[in-house]
Amino acid sequence: MMKPNARKLLLTAWAAGLAGVTASCAVGPDFKRPEPPSASGYGTASAQVDIVATDVPGGNAQRLIVGQDIPAQWWTLFQSPKLNQLIEQAMKSNADIAAAKAALRQAHELYAAERATFFPTVAGNFTATRAKNPIGSIANPTVLPQENPYYNLYTAQVSVSYVPDVFGGTRRAVEASRAQAEATRFQLEATYLTLSSNVVVAAIQEASLRGQIAATQRLLQLQHQLTEKTRQQRTLGTVSNLDVLTQEAAEAQTAATLPSLQRQLHQTRDALTALLGRLPSDEPEETFRLDELFLPVELPVSLPSKLVEQRPDVRQAEANLHVASAQAGVALADMLPQFVITADTGSSALKISDLLKTGTGFWDVGASLTQTLFDAGALLHKHRAADAALDQAGAQYRAAVIVACQNVADTLHALQADAQALKASAEAERAAKAAFELAQQQRELGTISFVAVMNAETLYQQAELAFVQAQASRYSDTAALFQALGGGWWNRTEGRSL
Repeated sequence: MMKPNARKLLLTAWAAGLAGVTASCAVGPDFKRPEPPSASGYGTASAQVDIVATDVPGGNAQRLIVGQDIPAQWWTLFQSPKLNQLIEQAMKSNADIAAAKAALRQAHELYAAERATFFPTVAGNFTATRAKNPIGSIANPTVLPQENPYYNLYTAQVSVSYVPDVFGGTRRAVEASRAQAEATRFQLEATYLTLSSNVVVAAIQEASLRGQIAATQRLLQLQHQLTEKTRQQRTLGTVSNLDVLTQEAAEAQTAATLPSLQRQLHQTRDALTALLGRLPSDEPEETFRLDELFLPVELPVSLPSKLVEQRPDVRQAEANLHVASAQAGVALADMLPQFVITADTGSSALKISDLLKTGTGFWDVGASLTQTLFDAGALLHKHRAADAALDQAGAQYRAAVIVACQNVADTLHALQADAQALKASAEAERAAKAAFELAQQQRELGTISFVAVMNAETLYQQAELAFVQAQASRYSDTAALFQALGGGWWNRTEGRSL
């Protein structure tokens, strides 16, 4: 058993080590959060606060509101219960979400394991040995006289070791592990944001393609009628073969666009099914059309200084910068002397029943200091590499901030351009429709040919196809703005369990 003076000596050594850890400063740079951007906006992209309205479905007036918060479930602003349901399913079943959650659990466990290095390591050991002494050469220390050379030896022992964090290397390692867990958490938030945005965009893309396919099928039907009419006129000799070939080529060109649109629709449906965590055979029943979606009216715009707090990728880059800063301290601490305090106490006896008797106990306590004297510069180069990694992480953070601001500016420009494009497409569609209706009236009066009527309707259907595409762009870029601003993850309380 350990004697009182031995226990006192061991406790004193541990107390001295702990006091040294508390009093000393950790080597390496202390991490400070980068200063947020001082810009007051996004240049010309944020100069205009009102987005032009068009009196058509999907042409709602939109207003940019600086500083408005973003709801956690921002996709509900499109007012589509089917879309809300699919995103909820995706959040529960998507494999990327499950992988990101597992990575976060792993990061937390590694952080907990790293924190354990602050405490002593205690190990218990019990050994039982049976031995035979050579009685012809040396005396048996266990049996007198030398009649039985065999004996048993039992030893029970407790070993304690502790590494005092004299220069703060352990604290920097724990700091790096904690920052890595933060980086993984923001990676999970980025996965949530990307998933919800992809589901919204896939639904809008599906709605757009369905509209384009319907317009193309109608256009193809009209062109086929026009081709048949042209062939009849050729039989009568009122048109030439060139006119027929020209019309047949126009019909074939339109027909060639339909398989491509149908392929895109099937691929979009497959992509949407995969986002839900399903195989292609388990395609969702929900389908989408543009007239089922509502275009959000009030759009938030966060200042750059707030944006860096909201974007998960920027926060992850900041956490990675913190990791690199702490690891630079670890590399520096590795170059300094390493201290270890050890102690052992136990008992050794020839019988198990004697292990706790007086005279069988033993103990030892000690300390060691190790300093690398020559390693061909390995530790020095590792320290320099850690400093270079810190510079790299700093540059990557700055790049992430620039990309985040660029994304917002690009989306704001796109929203303005989309509104103007939709207005022009709507005017073209109305003009083409009016021309078609007028052509029908003139045909009834016998002033124009049937071919002229079908030409007018063909132009109307082409204008309708462009109008559908312009509508979809407004919806898609509105969703892109919410994604560029961070998606409101900071307001989310449900579904955040690991």
